Amino acid sequence: MPRSGLEARRRLQQAALELYRERGFDQTTTAEIAARAGVNERTFFRHFPDKREVLFHGEADLRAELMRSVAEAPDGLQPLDILLRAFREAGRILEENRPFSEPRLEVIAKTPALRERELAKAASLTEAVAEALRQRGVADRLAGLAAQTGWAAFHQAAGAWIDDPSANLDAHLSRAFDDLRALSATSTG
Repeated sequence: MPRSGLEARRRLQQAALELYRERGFDQTTTAEIAARAGVNERTFFRHFPDKREVLFHGEADLRAELMRSVAEAPDGLQPLDILLRAFREAGRILEENRPFSEPRLEVIAKTPALRERELAKAASLTEAVAEALRQRGVADRLAGLAAQTGWAAFHQAAGAWIDDPSANLDAHLSRAFDDLRALSATSTG
């Protein structure tokens, strides 16, 4: 039986991930997750409101890191440079949790309800990033566009990082933002 709350949460996340991969998300119950983790179901619900949130638990930490990084970016940076800096900082959370990140994305990709939840969480994070840019004085229209475009680049980089672990997330982020700049500099004329 895990002694600390953090240890119980970690074991519940690991048990859920194992069961989702073995049986599928829809076929797994919270009671089965708790049993695999060596805790009771009440303990599960102390840590997570439902079985979906096991996979999305780190969103609050990611949001806080993004907001902090945008707010603390040096003056004079352009919005995309602010976002690259913020996503690099926040990316450390993903890198520290790589053993969980990779199978997590696999489970989400196979489960329509989880893909929907991921899109809702991404929209919420994107709006939070846009608001952080607005607080720095970036015009509303540009803040929204930068946040959405930056999030797309971050998402692209995270996927590339999972597919190609030979380079760190920072390298994939640099490449995604360089590609974004190259796309926007391309003449349509």
